[in-house]
Amino acid sequence: MNLLIAQIKSAALNMGYEKCGIIKISDMSGYEKKLNERIERVPDVKPYYEAFYHFAHLQDTYPWAKSIVICARQYGKYYIPEHLKGLIAKYYLVDSRTDENSESFQDSLKFEAYMQGIGIKTATERKFGITALRWAALKAGIGLVRKNNFFYTESGSWVYLEAWLIDRELESIEIPTLRECPEQCNLCIKSCPTSSLSQAYTMNRSSCISCLTTWEGWDLPHEKFNNQMGSWVFGCDVCQDVCPMNKRSWNAIEEFPALSELSQHISLEKILKMDYTFLEKVMQPKFWYIEKANVWRWKTNAINAMLNDYKEQYREYILYACKDSNAKVREMADWAIQKLNLL
Repeated sequence: MNLLIAQIKSAALNMGYEKCGIIKISDMSGYEKKLNERIERVPDVKPYYEAFYHFAHLQDTYPWAKSIVICARQYGKYYIPEHLKGLIAKYYLVDSRTDENSESFQDSLKFEAYMQGIGIKTATERKFGITALRWAALKAGIGLVRKNNFFYTESGSWVYLEAWLIDRELESIEIPTLRECPEQCNLCIKSCPTSSLSQAYTMNRSSCISCLTTWEGWDLPHEKFNNQMGSWVFGCDVCQDVCPMNKRSWNAIEEFPALSELSQHISLEKILKMDYTFLEKVMQPKFWYIEKANVWRWKTNAINAMLNDYKEQYREYILYACKDSNAKVREMADWAIQKLNLL
């Protein structure tokens, strides 16, 4: 049994993962209590979090599953185009979960194939995870969750997690050596533009900028936090960027596949002039939180960002958006024109 654990962990590290732990599936039972606590603190999140309860009862869906292999992979190693910082969150620029051209995606496939090749049955879900990833990683001891709710390893919070259910009862728990957040530190909470991060380990999804630019924020002219969204059009990095535990943790040494080329097509002005074929066939597969039917969101988000930091050069693009084929974009542009007195 120890040999099998060693084989799995060695394969994970050879495939480029920074950390690998294994927990018993029963360790997920405590996740239900944490969900209850989160909902009690922030009742507004209940409609969103109720769907997560099944993570605490995985064997209802996967009766054969006995353990969870949880891995962390560093992504804070890629060059980020300077003009996209503060516009699109870094994670989404180098997101490999569905990018078949990325080394990380291919390594994920190879790692799963390896486990299957040594006789282990597996199940995974690469987009959002087959279980509560941070809870599983925390139970495995491969890092810790900080006050901003992000999971940290020695590489800071610039890591993503992957998990596989397996049909073997194995366990490999590490003891994290990371320093806890200083008790007096509240930089992430103070810096959250919308106060979505209202207290340590507590976040209101419906006011988080990452959600407002993707799953929420459908009616930006009437959105309570449209001013606080600043220049962000997809995601937000504020609470991670200000975290002292992330200081000097981003070490850009690699180019992410096709990012440099794609970045040349992205700016606030260029988004407003993007045709919908480009938005649907190029932008949507890359930034897939916004569904194909809703790619107009890019344009409304861009107009909101222009409004929040208006420059005279934006005038012609906002006026151009008044003729957009999508009614929501035209409505947003008309609203911005009135706010800015452009006519």
